[in-house]
Amino acid sequence: MSSLAKQISVPIFSGQNYDYWAIKMKTYFQSQKLWEIVEEGVTLPEESSTSSSAEKGKLENKKAKDSEALYYIQTAVADHIFPRISVATSAKEAWSILQKEYQGSAKVRIIKLQTLRRDFENMKMKDSETIDEYYTKVRELVNQLKAYGEDIPEKRVVEKLLISVTEKYDPIVTTIEETKDITTLTVTELVGSLEAYEKRRSRREENSLENAFQSKLNMRSQNSNKKEENFKSTLGDKKKQNMRPCRICKRTNHLEKDCYFRGKPQCRNCKRFGHVEKDCSSKEIIKLTA
Repeated sequence: MSSLAKQISVPIFSGQNYDYWAIKMKTYFQSQKLWEIVEEGVTLPEESSTSSSAEKGKLENKKAKDSEALYYIQTAVADHIFPRISVATSAKEAWSILQKEYQGSAKVRIIKLQTLRRDFENMKMKDSETIDEYYTKVRELVNQLKAYGEDIPEKRVVEKLLISVTEKYDPIVTTIEETKDITTLTVTELVGSLEAYEKRRSRREENSLENAFQSKLNMRSQNSNKKEENFKSTLGDKKKQNMRPCRICKRTNHLEKDCYFRGKPQCRNCKRFGHVEKDCSSKEIIKLTA
């Protein structure tokens, strides 16, 4: 057993998410150079006295690896799952038992694969989703397809994202299609560009909303000021209407002490202020017309 195996703890399968567990275990076995043993098993040659010691040594080595892989599978299942594989004598047998029960027979896997393919083709981004949320769903479906033997190329994932995001991303999608080589564009680069556009668009929307809110507040403030001015004007008019007539000019919009004509002479002929009767121009007009 390698030192790396001692440092890494295998994932435990408790009956849920078999596909993810199987992917993790496959990677683990590959890191320990045991996946070939799990997938193909150990073929025992016919007993022969002519077998060389080297061949016998290789066979013993394969058997040891098979036992090691079987031990990892036994260790990687919960106690209530273990009875299903307790009678398995090889890693391949134990792996096949779990695969058949939790992933189904070959026929069932084909049907499931067709369903996943259809889901992938029909998948579209919702208006309420962010790029990160939608990409997570796409990636999860791609991983499920991979678990059932369907390897989705990165180019296909890129194309799927470009045609399935919502209309608000049309400007950046058009820019990417016109300026980038889609055949070499990676999913990471595409998602990064879409998220950057999403953040800029979100900031602009926030600023627009803030400006609209501020404009509304300003409008309310202006309306409030106008109402206050109108109220003061109306109140002032009422006060003026309630004043006694000025004894000098007979008007009601001011007090006698504030009268503009206070102390000024009043003509007895035309009743106007600022001159006396002898200087009245109205008197001359009367004489000429008499």
